[in-house]
Amino acid sequence: MKHLIIASTSTVYGSGYLEYLLPDLSKLFSETEEILFIPYARPGGISHEAYTEVAAKAFSKIGKIVKGLHEFEDPIAAIQNAKGLFTGGGNTFVLVSQLYKNGVMEPLRRAIHSGTPYLGTSAGSNICGLTMQTTNDMPIVYPPSFKTLGIVPFNINPHYLDPVEGSTHMGETRETRIKEFHTQNHIPVVGLREGSWLYVKGEEIFLKGSLTARIFEHGKAPYELETESSVAYLT
Repeated sequence: MKHLIIASTSTVYGSGYLEYLLPDLSKLFSETEEILFIPYARPGGISHEAYTEVAAKAFSKIGKIVKGLHEFEDPIAAIQNAKGLFTGGGNTFVLVSQLYKNGVMEPLRRAIHSGTPYLGTSAGSNICGLTMQTTNDMPIVYPPSFKTLGIVPFNINPHYLDPVEGSTHMGETRETRIKEFHTQNHIPVVGLREGSWLYVKGEEIFLKGSLTARIFEHGKAPYELETESSVAYLT
């Protein structure tokens, strides 16, 4: 049975890396002491080694050991043998490119569907949707496909931002960009604000955190979804 936390961000304002999620992560990974970290997204161009150290420091606070996927000669076997999985944020194009390059997109999908607990933040959450086409990231590399894990039956827009009233910014808003996406695609999109996450257990999907989410469905006006509400109806 699938068991995931799909979070908008790893860090909320005023707290440390993953700090706001640690109580829930203790429950998510309660049956394992070791977590396999996928550092491929490389935020700011950070190395795989340095990124893994960041994740390891955070998980040490709840008594967990973290190993980076880059440390294994056979990444497919590493994912198949993992008891817990975490994909961090960064650039979704880089992440997806590396997942395909190393042949681990499908093994990762199978591991999650088979019940290996999974945490995704930011880019690591983007890949839980049907495609990565609603990412906010720059296309600095060209992945072989925009298709991602399809763990949830919709797309995700992490770090969703509302228009700032009175702002003189003349560029497109997130809502405008997602509406553009829906001129070419029918996939629903969940706009996750900072500090919000989706909790997935089997076929159940619930919005968690203190904020509402912005929901976009093709042919409909965007609307707000209250926290603790089910998101499983979106298909």
